[in-house]
Amino acid sequence: MIDTIIVSGGNIHSDFALDFLKKNEACLIAADKGLEFFLEHQLLPDAVIGDFDSLSEDGKKFLEIQEEKNMDSEIPYGGMTEWKLQKGFGNEKKEIKVIRLRPEKDDSDTQSAMNYAIRNGAKRIIILGATGNRVDHLMANFGLLVLAKNQEVEVILADQYNYMKLVSDGEIIKKSEQFGKYISFFPLEGDVTGLTLEGFKYSLDHYHLTTADSGLTVSNEIVSDKAKVTYRSGTLLMIMSRDYAILADLGVSSHHFDDSERGF
Repeated sequence: MIDTIIVSGGNIHSDFALDFLKKNEACLIAADKGLEFFLEHQLLPDAVIGDFDSLSEDGKKFLEIQEEKNMDSEIPYGGMTEWKLQKGFGNEKKEIKVIRLRPEKDDSDTQSAMNYAIRNGAKRIIILGATGNRVDHLMANFGLLVLAKNQEVEVILADQYNYMKLVSDGEIIKKSEQFGKYISFFPLEGDVTGLTLEGFKYSLDHYHLTTADSGLTVSNEIVSDKAKVTYRSGTLLMIMSRDYAILADLGVSSHHFDDSERGF
């Protein structure tokens, strides 16, 4: 089960994201410009985190109004400040935690949001809005998958076309529950050794996968009811892709020798 959803500031397909939020009860976190998505659709996140330098004027004004309502003194610019505020849409009200970060910092706003979620007990996080026009941001977000894995937390990046996560040795993927037609694999943090793909259109047997030849593992397809991924060492990124956008029926399920539980 997904326990935390982070909405970041990348490209967001509104129908996809709204449908996904409706189908998953989870802690909702807006990472900086991700707040714009919540405001646009009159949704209430549980926390808002960022330096807010990329917010629209309306978004900044929203925060300023809340600060004026809930703070007796001015917030020191550039400091790490937490405060609580109330806002409501219609008859609904919800307490929101806002964490303002320094503009000059080592972590991205999305990473800070993920770190906050992990500190608060999150074990399975999905990030929406992690893809977009900025490839450098996407590459940084791939690093978040590794950072979370090192803390025994699973992080998934998803948009209307792609579903991205790290796969562990021995994972089983059901064809009936895959996100899209195509599945690609890429090595992160160096080579992946002993890679074996079973139940795929293009199988591999104990292959030593490097970045230079990872084109070999692009746009594979599952041809059996279940597919299995095993490897000896390394960090393996899986990207499930499709060429068309549909609503967020993310019934993707991958398991470590146990296919009795749905992934979402």
